[in-house]
Amino acid sequence: MVNAIEVSDVSKQFVLRHTRSIKEAVVWLAKGRKGDLSEKFHALKNVSVEVKTGETVALLGLNGSGKSTLLKHISGVMLPDSGTVRTRGRVAGLIEVGAGFHPDLSGRDNVFLNGAILGMTEQQVNDRFDDIVEFSEIGQFIDTEVKFYSSGMYLRLAFSVAVHTDPEVFLIDEILAVGDEPFQRKCIDKIQELARNGKTLVVVSHDLDLVSRICARGILLEHGNVLFDGPIHDAVAMLRS
Repeated sequence: MVNAIEVSDVSKQFVLRHTRSIKEAVVWLAKGRKGDLSEKFHALKNVSVEVKTGETVALLGLNGSGKSTLLKHISGVMLPDSGTVRTRGRVAGLIEVGAGFHPDLSGRDNVFLNGAILGMTEQQVNDRFDDIVEFSEIGQFIDTEVKFYSSGMYLRLAFSVAVHTDPEVFLIDEILAVGDEPFQRKCIDKIQELARNGKTLVVVSHDLDLVSRICARGILLEHGNVLFDGPIHDAVAMLRS
């Protein structure tokens, strides 16, 4: 079976700038700006992961472990400092609520905008528009500017557009924590349907019971390193221990 995702030796670091006291800043200036008032945070350290077509994978770990950073690299939102990331087929998903939405445009216009960003043609969006709106349950608000939407309404529309692009790879980052419980169940049912249809699924979530139901494989990250990669129940047990 071919790989849908190949992450090879990827590293990523961020510069954290800390607010120092006036005294520390004066000393720093007096020394001719020697030293650095910031520090580097290594979010990913030479991470290599392969995901085969049709696999359902959860990225697990405590806050700051690197799981969301890894997902953003897979989505193409973020580029690595070193290493490579390759994906096969259309990649879609929910990395941030409302990402790709323009606040001054209506929900209708944003469906077409977001659809184009996710690789759909105008005709494809037209053909699926009614299904997108029906699934989102936005109804009469579809022609309202999205800056007036609640975070739950953003989620409904963004999720609906993403799943109706018929992606080969679907990525989700904690987004299901937003919105009411009936819609969350509806989203989970749709995600499970994608998985049954052979789509590749990568999920970041702190809801361990949820990922245990949806995913077969778990990748446990700690301080930017892969600590464990194997059956989901073993990965969840390690995280809980």
